[in-house]
Amino acid sequence: MSARESSLPPTNRKDVPVTTPGGHRIQLRVFPADQSSSVVIVAGAMGVGQHCYEKFARYLSSQGFTAITFDYFGMGASLNGHLRDCPVKVTEWGSEDCRAVIDFARQHYPGQRLQWIGHSVGGQLLGMTPNVNDLDHAVTVACGSGYWRENSPPTKRIAWFLWYFMAPVCVRMVGYFPGKRLNIVGDLPPNVIRQWRQWCLDPEYAVGKEGQALREQFAAVQVPISAVAFTDDEMMSRRNVDSLHSFYTRAAVTMHRVDPKDIGEHRIGHLGWFREQYEMSIWRNTLLPLLR
Repeated sequence: MSARESSLPPTNRKDVPVTTPGGHRIQLRVFPADQSSSVVIVAGAMGVGQHCYEKFARYLSSQGFTAITFDYFGMGASLNGHLRDCPVKVTEWGSEDCRAVIDFARQHYPGQRLQWIGHSVGGQLLGMTPNVNDLDHAVTVACGSGYWRENSPPTKRIAWFLWYFMAPVCVRMVGYFPGKRLNIVGDLPPNVIRQWRQWCLDPEYAVGKEGQALREQFAAVQVPISAVAFTDDEMMSRRNVDSLHSFYTRAAVTMHRVDPKDIGEHRIGHLGWFREQYEMSIWRNTLLPLLR
């Protein structure tokens, strides 16, 4: 058994169903730690199921953190019925799902430090979650605005086609966004892709499209935020990252820009960091110190 394998505890997760204030039923996975004094909620990226973060959650458990992962309503283990019949919007993932997960953690782990790791949209949702200030600290990873004209070149080259043709046509034809078949993002509920499309076409992303109420909600976030951005992110450019975090006007934001070669890696990208190969670099040397 390698050192990397031995550092991860056996799968000891607990699957927990939770009902949100609006009646959504979502699935959580809890990875308990011995003598835990801190809980870390891992909120995934758009179209990325919680199973992708399981090894990272197990790593957190091995380091003394109780980790909680979850699928947004309409995704993965939180999908009930057919995707085309799921009416959820991205904003509801914050107002319903994230709110419920924070409440669950506070109820079941009173007195413990509560932290958030939000990957991509998981960091955006901080500005859409009513009880966000119940957190003690948040880490955003590869999180930016998504405005297509500011995307990194590899994504920008195809973004116009995705938003002006592929997304609307696919939803009209099949009733949802079939991202798995297209190898783009993942399967998404129809209103999620519609709302996300509108945001990505607006220079101010969600706050530009949803209006003053959401802008004020972002501004009300007071949780200290540690932002981790990767210089080789093929989706989020530096401008995307800076733009999104500028909406958190009352939060103390500390930016950490990571170049793969500086941590002994050749490539990280937008969707790489949660893979086990980064245990000795990103997990141990970048993320873990931020949580201590």
